[in-house]
Amino acid sequence: MTSRHDGEVLEPSDRPVDPWEGVNEAALAQAVQAQAARPVPGIEDMASYLAAQVSDTAHREVVGPLLDGQGASGVVVRRGAVIASWGEPTRAEMAFSATKSVLSLVGGIAFDDGALRLDEPVCRSVDLPQFGTAHGRAITWRHLLDQTSQWEGELWGKPTWVDAQSTREGTESAGGAPGEGWAYNDVRVNLTALALTVLSGRSLPDVLRTRVMTPIGASDDWSWHGYENAAVDLNGTRVPVVSGGAHWGGGLWISALDLARIGHLCLRGGAWGGRQVLSRRWIEELWTPCPVKPHYGLSWWLNDDRSVWPRAPRTGRCARGNAGSHLLWVDPARELVIASRWGAEVEQLLAEVSGAVPPVPGPLSGQGTGA
Repeated sequence: MTSRHDGEVLEPSDRPVDPWEGVNEAALAQAVQAQAARPVPGIEDMASYLAAQVSDTAHREVVGPLLDGQGASGVVVRRGAVIASWGEPTRAEMAFSATKSVLSLVGGIAFDDGALRLDEPVCRSVDLPQFGTAHGRAITWRHLLDQTSQWEGELWGKPTWVDAQSTREGTESAGGAPGEGWAYNDVRVNLTALALTVLSGRSLPDVLRTRVMTPIGASDDWSWHGYENAAVDLNGTRVPVVSGGAHWGGGLWISALDLARIGHLCLRGGAWGGRQVLSRRWIEELWTPCPVKPHYGLSWWLNDDRSVWPRAPRTGRCARGNAGSHLLWVDPARELVIASRWGAEVEQLLAEVSGAVPPVPGPLSGQGTGA
């Protein structure tokens, strides 16, 4: 399946590169055509779709804006050029938990500016009551970003215990110290967004736009939302605080093409068009395994042991949301980025596209051993 976006170059390059080198074009076309035919059902009514996913009736109220889904879309990018696409890849969709990985880029901006030190307690740089308790004072920025803070409380009317994701594959224990256990928890990610807003002194969409999205040539169609009651006072100004997911609405609304730009930026070690947008050091931190959750980095999933996507290459890293129906896949070994929106069976997509695109020679290629 092709579209008018196929062949589009996201990042111009001075070096002669062939995005089609070694690619099995027929297999690639078959893979994306199959993905276009696997839309997630029920997304055309997002309110009903979300209601069906929430088991706790006391906290199922949506408190952020919603965007109805419009079907499967996506792009495959190799060496900075679109080599396949399906649906309408310029159409913005809710990103759900893929938002968390974009939030980590905002953390990287603060890191590069010297305002954020990963292993320093958050309370040293921001004044918030959540970090004023004995437990809160021990929480570092790394704990927030790799989901090991083990913070318990309520934010924007949602308590931490209501997020069912925390119990599915978490390693934490009640009352544990920061860093000793891991849980995937939207309320804690929202706390991260609040802390980063206070640290940045302005709204996170403004930071992301000026420091990342504009430099990488993204469209103006993306937006980032919080809950109706989520705001913080910064020097007398009420500043909205965005959410890191979409369990209760909000989150990042972005197209597959713009999401792929973010993926390509990370693949290139934070560089774009000869400019270092994010430091290579930060990209390395994003993809450093968490000690208590080795296939998770700083809000990015790592497939090193193939526990995230068993049929996909171990060289891949990803942002994913809503059980993978929103996926940004970055595979440096293949110089490959895949952005898939509202498509089911994404593991099959990853396996088939990766089979059609060979690793490039180098230390990340896996040397033909299952990469």
